[in-house]
Amino acid sequence: MKPIAVGLAIDDDIATEEDAGEEIISAVDLDGEEEAADEAIPARFISAQRIQELREQHRRHETDTGSPEYQVAGMTERISHLTQHLKDHPKDFSTRRGLVALVNKRRRLLNYLYKEDEQRYADIVGALGVRHRVPGAIPSKEDKYGRFPGQKNTKGKSKNKK
Repeated sequence: MKPIAVGLAIDDDIATEEDAGEEIISAVDLDGEEEAADEAIPARFISAQRIQELREQHRRHETDTGSPEYQVAGMTERISHLTQHLKDHPKDFSTRRGLVALVNKRRRLLNYLYKEDEQRYADIVGALGVRHRVPGAIPSKEDKYGRFPGQKNTKGKSKNKK
């Protein structure tokens, strides 16, 4: 077996720095994706921007991050984003579980806000277009079951007595 000589001869074609700019073509130029990349902004990015805008609109002061209005505004946009995601991916059950948890958390915050200040509750629900049923009073046992006949007393009586 003969050894193979590997090396560069002086007259081999070597690209210099001056030629480098001429020969390299980017993938963007080939596919024409430069325009498409600008138009196709990811939905998550758009949603994040919308969340930030809504939170800025509904915060109570400049450093507010914990008020119910601030939290409900962010959750509402996340809920709409996840709803759209589930329309595209109906078998994504982990996202569905997260969506249900988020809707319940928003409902609890709105219930709290209603108990604290009805005007702020009405403002946030109207501004965001949220469908929320106002929590009612908890009915007593008599109110709930009063329309049904009472249970018969069967203590001390045996069914098999003759």
